[in-house]
Amino acid sequence: MNGYIVYWTQEQMKKLEKAGDKGPLRVIYGSQHTAMPSITSVRKGDIIFPVTLIKGELYAVGRLPVENIEAAFHYTMRELGKRHSALIPDGWLERSQGLKGTFLQTSRGIMGYEGDVTLPDDIHTVYDAEELTEKPHLKHQEPVTCCAALAASGEHGSEIALRLIPHETVLSLRFGKTDKSAKPLKLNKDGVLTSVSLACFVRRMSRDTFEIFEKIFNG
Repeated sequence: MNGYIVYWTQEQMKKLEKAGDKGPLRVIYGSQHTAMPSITSVRKGDIIFPVTLIKGELYAVGRLPVENIEAAFHYTMRELGKRHSALIPDGWLERSQGLKGTFLQTSRGIMGYEGDVTLPDDIHTVYDAEELTEKPHLKHQEPVTCCAALAASGEHGSEIALRLIPHETVLSLRFGKTDKSAKPLKLNKDGVLTSVSLACFVRRMSRDTFEIFEKIFNG
């Protein structure tokens, strides 16, 4: 079992607050975007901790034990009722209404308008986006950017709330592919933690850092 942190921006936190989303935390998405970094290193049984930064202070936002990892498309279609810009898998085709008619989109991107393009031979499932019905869900279950690739989900996520991590504790945190190579978070010249140290990557915790985060959520 490994622990990971993923950075949630203040903009994202404000959207959750506006929507009244206090959890429980159900899913973390991964993509190639810096705002929603890759989770390809995460495995079932691992735990992901979203964190955020407010005026240089680090907060743990939630704790998600990962029970399932799948294509984001399959998660959003099942749990949200619609794709929500998740990447379309190979073999699937989406029909949507555009200004000039029905346009078609596959894993290769927008193919063009129906009747004007030749579809790939591997298409086995076609669906009409307008015929789908949105299901009730929490705001954090919607990908924050386009092109969500993977979804790590679980049924035992924590409440979404701010849990302050004292500065002296932040100084002791270590992250890396192995415990031996784990390094502290970088501070700016004033000794303050910035988003540059947190964004763009899902970071694996060292064993000691993982225990610190576990204590935050286990009292």
